Amino acid sequence: MADTSVGSWAKRICVVPTEKTQLHLAMLALQFGYAGFHVVSRAALNMGISKLVFPVYRNIIALLLLAPFAFFLEKKERPTMTLSFLVQFFFLALIGITANQGFYLLGASVITLYKGPAIFSPSPPTLRQTVLPVAFQNLGDASGKNWTLGCIYLIGHCLSWSGWLVLQAPVLKKYPARLSVTSYTCFFGVLQFLAIAAVVERESQAWLIHSGAELFSVFYAGFVASGIAFAVQIWCIDRGGPVFVAVYQPVQTLVVAIMASLALGEEFYLGGIIGAVFIIVGLYLVLWGKSEEIKFKASQNALIPSSAPEHHGNNNNNRASSHIKSSSLAQPLLPPSITEV
Repeated sequence: MADTSVGSWAKRICVVPTEKTQLHLAMLALQFGYAGFHVVSRAALNMGISKLVFPVYRNIIALLLLAPFAFFLEKKERPTMTLSFLVQFFFLALIGITANQGFYLLGASVITLYKGPAIFSPSPPTLRQTVLPVAFQNLGDASGKNWTLGCIYLIGHCLSWSGWLVLQAPVLKKYPARLSVTSYTCFFGVLQFLAIAAVVERESQAWLIHSGAELFSVFYAGFVASGIAFAVQIWCIDRGGPVFVAVYQPVQTLVVAIMASLALGEEFYLGGIIGAVFIIVGLYLVLWGKSEEIKFKASQNALIPSSAPEHHGNNNNNRASSHIKSSSLAQPLLPPSITEV
């Protein structure tokens, strides 16, 4: 009896999590990785690193990390490369790498929104000035910054990010090698940033790493926020859909606020709390509406009369199925099988 109970207990420990659980855990880990990147990138900008050099090094590191895995692990899954695929990868890089990261870095360097009164201060300002490095002391300093221009940049970042999430899904249906898609995207992103930097960033000193903190920022951005994060994210998009990935974005906002407060001694402001509430409520209202739309379509399909002649019904079904396959707009972003995730 004792052996049986021990065996059952061991089986429970060794049970592999279901795919739904894996998706949730992967997305939670992804938000923590991105939250750390937000703090690190803001510190890197304060240290004076170039806004063009930083993404170039970041994506080179990500490409060096992902390309070997893609080459050896996806030999059988990788379709033949065509001009159409190259064009799609180029535009994925333009939206998801160049525009997304470029707008973010521009916005992070000039943004300052309404803060309101401080509602939580983890440590006195004098303590922060003596304990924290200079690069981290002024992360919340809004003096001399243009909040209107910063908002425009961050809106561009959000639009490019969301477009990137959505556009990856149809590409994966035609090119199911996930790591290869990410590697090609990083490759074209590096080329695009290099082309821009060759015109804009002429100083050779801007390409040098001047401190260990800058080196850590670049490696964290490339290894965690691009290499690992892109691989996890595209797997989640492939298995759960882009809407499922977007559900976890508000978690990132909360984690960033907590990490910045604990690690950097930043204060919680009323304006930030209000903004976070609006973002979370708005996003989940959209997701609720999408879920209700899927349920409504399912109920409408269930009410279709089945008393029509068999051959006539088969013809209608064939025409309907061919119409749905020919139009990607008729397909929900989040499949009904994943809505219970």
